[in-house]
Parts: sequence; C-alpha cells; structure tokens
Amino acid sequence: MTPASPGGTVEKNHPADVHVAASGRFLYASNRGDDTIAVFAIDAATGRLTPVEQVSTDGKSPRAFALDPTDAFLVVANQRSDSLVSFRVDASSGRLTPTGSRLELASPVCVRF
Repeated sequence: MTPASPGGTVEKNHPADVHVAASGRFLYASNRGDDTIAVFAIDAATGRLTPVEQVSTDGKSPRAFALDPTDAFLVVANQRSDSLVSFRVDASSGRLTPTGSRLELASPVCVRF
C-alpha cells in the first residue's frame, strides 16, 4: 500500500481526488489535511507507485482537481480558501510548477475540462 501523502506531514489526512495522466505514467492525488497534491510515478510493468513530489495547493482543503486535455496543466479547487489554482505539468517528470494563476471563487468543489 502506498500512502496518499508520502510526506506524512499531518496526522489526519483525507485524500479527495485521484487522476492518472493520459500517458499512464503519473498518478496525482489531492490531500485534504496537508493541503497538497501528491505526484507518483507509475511503473508500467508492475503498476507500483513511486513518490515523485508533494506540492502545496496554495489553499485549504483541495477537493477536486483536473488535468487539462493536453496534460500540460493541473487546476485544483481549494474549497475552504475559495480558490482555483493552476500548475504547469512537466511531461517527462510529472512534477508540478505553480503558474501564479489564481481565481477567487466561493467554495469550489469540482473542476472539469
């Protein structure tokens, strides 16, 4: 079993959403508790997950998130801080980089493209 919050930064963590990149190489999970997106590499032969990184969502209680249709961006809905925050996705490593783009929106809980 692989923990959804590999950094283990809080005692109580509540994963909310999970998505696999279209390439099948990376899995992303939102964590309410430590307010992060965890990134995992997926081994094509075994399906085993290896932690890549854990990134702050720059908000509270990340409910849902979505990868855009090109897998170039990830947008997360921070329910308790009333914001949508976007990240650039590195196609080769799966790593996330904040774009600096933030949209204030009352209690977002879903993101769809």
